Amino acid sequence: MEPERECRVLSIQSHVVRGYVGNKAATFPLQVLGFEVDTVNSVQFSNHTGYAHWKGQVLNSDELHELYEGLKLNKVNRYDYVVTGYTRDTSFLAMVVDIVQELKQQNSNLVYVCDPVMGDKWNGEGSMYVPKDLLPVYRDKVVPVADIITPNQFEAELLTGRKIHTEKEALEVMDMLHAMGPETVVITSSDLQAPLGNDYLIALGSHRKTKADGTKMTQRIRVESPKVDAVFVGTGDLFAAMLLAWTHKHPNNLKVACEKTVSAMQHVLQRTIKSAKAQAGEGNKPNSAQLELRMVQSKKDIENPEIIVKATVL
Repeated sequence: MEPERECRVLSIQSHVVRGYVGNKAATFPLQVLGFEVDTVNSVQFSNHTGYAHWKGQVLNSDELHELYEGLKLNKVNRYDYVVTGYTRDTSFLAMVVDIVQELKQQNSNLVYVCDPVMGDKWNGEGSMYVPKDLLPVYRDKVVPVADIITPNQFEAELLTGRKIHTEKEALEVMDMLHAMGPETVVITSSDLQAPLGNDYLIALGSHRKTKADGTKMTQRIRVESPKVDAVFVGTGDLFAAMLLAWTHKHPNNLKVACEKTVSAMQHVLQRTIKSAKAQAGEGNKPNSAQLELRMVQSKKDIENPEIIVKATVL
């Protein structure tokens, strides 16, 4: 199912020589699903920073601007989608916003998919793993120009200044996020109690459409997926890329888009953990290299995921 006409994505994310995070996690799935992907590598590292060692270079905002100017001079700066993830630098993030705004002038239908990567919760305690001064930039500049955002629960709480203890509060937070700009909000993971039990992780989605007569309607869904006992890197980047693809193919059906995204995700993670355990050997904990996502091996699952996770309409 290729997109009807050429659909072009500008992906501004990290690059690693070895492994799958950032652009390495997003490009292959998008290409397999029929998209043209143009990548700007916000960093070029030997591997992700979860390894004992890593080396490499970081792109600064002037260098990002220079690359964009090159595209502009050749009049090849028309995109259908922009996707961004992990960034550590406020001026780089501000430059991304400038570029997105200019691209939206070129193409008013452009969709900006933003994963506002700032932190996560460990044992119920949230902490930021990017500099604190990124929060106001995401909240006041980035989220208002985004169309689809994929925060985890902690990031959704940071952006709205509200804590989530119940599903009802989560839905209220998603409404607050809609009010800030994006018409699609997916809280990719949460510590909410799953109806299916403690071995499941809850994700929530909300899609707000303005109908022709000006009235707003909101579709809300809950997705419960089996917890996988390992720490993976690059999953958020893969999730955002596949969500972009499946919302493109099912524009007014967040339920199906999320089912396909989360199901494909499960296939990749199950294959990865199985392979990692086999490599590590009986009783040993797999290391970072062994836990790299099995991306190429999962090509068929990414292209045409068997639905193993269903979403509930709320």
